[in-house]
Amino acid sequence: MTRIQQVHWELEMDYIGHPYYVSGNAILHALGHRVPHDVHQHLHASHGMFVPGQFGAFPEEHSQSGIRPYLGSGLSDIESYDDLLLMRNPAHRWLLDSRPRDTLNTHDIRPQSGHPALSHETIMGKPEGARKRQQTTKWYINASLHADDPDAIPLDEDVMDGLQFGGKRNYGYGITRLKDTQVVDLDDLDYSRLEDGDAFLIEVTTPFVLESEYPKAADQDVPWWWKESRHELRERKEKVLKQREVYNLQTVDHGQVVKYEGDRPIETAKNGVLRIGSHSKYGFGELRVKPVEPGLDQDNNSYEDSETAG
Repeated sequence: MTRIQQVHWELEMDYIGHPYYVSGNAILHALGHRVPHDVHQHLHASHGMFVPGQFGAFPEEHSQSGIRPYLGSGLSDIESYDDLLLMRNPAHRWLLDSRPRDTLNTHDIRPQSGHPALSHETIMGKPEGARKRQQTTKWYINASLHADDPDAIPLDEDVMDGLQFGGKRNYGYGITRLKDTQVVDLDDLDYSRLEDGDAFLIEVTTPFVLESEYPKAADQDVPWWWKESRHELRERKEKVLKQREVYNLQTVDHGQVVKYEGDRPIETAKNGVLRIGSHSKYGFGELRVKPVEPGLDQDNNSYEDSETAG
């Protein structure tokens, strides 16, 4: 039994911090003030992905179908591996094409106390004659937790409600309310799309750490089946905060796609959800395994919507 606890927070005030995600390190730090040390030491947290609370349609590979109002505002039922990853792609491909995707897929930036802050809501005007003069889109944070000790999760809802992330927290920035949570057993999911596949791609969901300044964090090369593409991978410098010290990280940037040359796609998929490599406890190294679709360019090293990858 390999359980994770999915969590969906609603931003109630603008967030001052990393522009692409709330780091798993920040989520664990916030939880550290709420849970006993003997529980907290076992926890692992994913990066929190920003999700717009908008109308959307389930993608073809999802076990559910059809259009849902405010699909991004909560968690949906999970039956398959693809269901689990619906909110983990910053391109938000589930957004309806009939709506202004470029606007709804982009966080507003508002100066707050001299800092750029990600707005907790996006307000757009509507044409004259529309029933309402404006439309408000609220923003959410999607993350997951798992633990070395299976008894450490699920965390109680009151523990996760009202957490704050990012900077200027003393002034109320980054406060959230718990919108939804559920526990999923990875071993119970349907992996038939991977079982039926002949070739696969790996999508880098969160940065993969290659080098770390943090003491005793082992240097981690890319998996052996990335070796051919190693020189083509885009890298990014990231940072991790530990005990008030900032440590630099060299990472493979999120948002890239590489060939998978292994022979255990389902095992790799489960490991990718739990993350691999250095600092995976803090959200780095999340991967998604995707079957190769007919006509897809297998040599593509970025998301189709590469501008959303940061």
